[in-house]
Amino acid sequence: MNLYARTHKINTLIRYSAASFALFLAAFFVVQVDVHAETVDPSQEALRQKELPIQSNSIPGWPEGPAVTAEAAIVMDVNTKTILYSKNIDEKLFPASTTKIMTCLLAAENAKLNENVVFSHDAIFSVPNDGSNIGIDEGEAITVEQALYGIMVGSANEVANGLAEHVSGSIDKFVAQMNEKAKELGCKNTHFMNTNGLHNDNHYTSAYDLALISSEFFKNELLCRVANTPKYYIPQSPTQPDDDLNIVNRNKFITGEIKCEGLVGGKTGYTDQAQSTLVTCAEKDGMRLVCVVFKEESPAQFYDTLTLLNYGFNFFDAVHVADKDTRYMPDDSLFFESDHDVFGKSGTILNLNKKDYIILPKVASIEDTEYEVSYDISPSEKAKNETAIAKVNYTFSGVPIGCAHVCYFDQNRSSSDKTPEYHSIYINVKLLILAAGIFVILMTGGSSVVARIIANRTFLSKSDRIRYNRRKKEFNKMKSRFKRR
Repeated sequence: MNLYARTHKINTLIRYSAASFALFLAAFFVVQVDVHAETVDPSQEALRQKELPIQSNSIPGWPEGPAVTAEAAIVMDVNTKTILYSKNIDEKLFPASTTKIMTCLLAAENAKLNENVVFSHDAIFSVPNDGSNIGIDEGEAITVEQALYGIMVGSANEVANGLAEHVSGSIDKFVAQMNEKAKELGCKNTHFMNTNGLHNDNHYTSAYDLALISSEFFKNELLCRVANTPKYYIPQSPTQPDDDLNIVNRNKFITGEIKCEGLVGGKTGYTDQAQSTLVTCAEKDGMRLVCVVFKEESPAQFYDTLTLLNYGFNFFDAVHVADKDTRYMPDDSLFFESDHDVFGKSGTILNLNKKDYIILPKVASIEDTEYEVSYDISPSEKAKNETAIAKVNYTFSGVPIGCAHVCYFDQNRSSSDKTPEYHSIYINVKLLILAAGIFVILMTGGSSVVARIIANRTFLSKSDRIRYNRRKKEFNKMKSRFKRR
């Protein structure tokens, strides 16, 4: 063997040896990663998450919130958007099936309940057949209302797709609409890639954003009923020829397995990457609160949610500012209504909407708040309060806690009263007498001035003076005749 061949053989052996060693190292590394992943202790991960800081605890005068094992969590008042509890609320996380809250919200806003949703091939077969579904087949149809129950009760992935196609014409167009709606609601860390929450690295939201979306969802009473239904069935029909579809909710709050006082509704979610997520809405003592928890080991998401809701209801109050705050309203006691009015109590020109409230810690009072009057009324606010001319934004230790609208008519009238409104404005009696006296004095003085002007009038010509004197003599003669009689 010549020198060239021997060198070539040695080089080949070296290359094979290096490649084999590299493969060995790669295999060893993969095995170590797999072993590490399998040996992660969930309890240690939960402990790490439990020790994460709670941002709302840093607010001066704010009730201290409980430690929970969720990676991120929030408690928000549905109507005022006040954040009662916050933990990593802006972190981008995977929402899993809680995505369907947005899907149903958009569908309810853009479709009629009795419309038929026909399921295409893509709607059925673009999702894994072993995922959440209710067994709808290609070409079958159910109503929009049935689809909403299929999504919220059965968490059906294919139904979410079919409803999206029905509303927007395609899944992609509907997803774009989801992202537009998220921006409209004020979401900053949300991007949707599908209608159902199946994992995608670019499909994410945050606890805060999902609370905003959920707050809008839970303002709709139809959606509240749908989201609080333990069982639902879709009967056999010409467009759905299969047997009756029996759908069972897996939410332990809704089934009653775990009791949640004042439950309005909720939605669960799970993927391997997201772990367990949960959105829950409950109402008590005039507050409707939504709680979002992300990335938990089941069933901790339910017990942490209970802890957080109890914290909200036990440590905060809904305060109707129309009954409590008089610091900025104009003092209309001189010219407007008074409890001592001789004509009785009546409506005023300006007052606060009786329904508006703010959220305050129970240990605080209205005097502990700061306020700012704004004349910037949004179209949505104007639609709800047609007579609103301003609003008062409240804060507590720099935290927004709600607002009250200043309206120019009496909000005491029932919204169901469709009769025309007539508002009387009663004047203070003392001021009325004073004003009348001044008026009489002015009129008397004015008459005297006029008389003097007439008495001392000048005439433009001699003939005018003669005519005036003649008429005056005639008038005096008539007066003397009447006196003699």
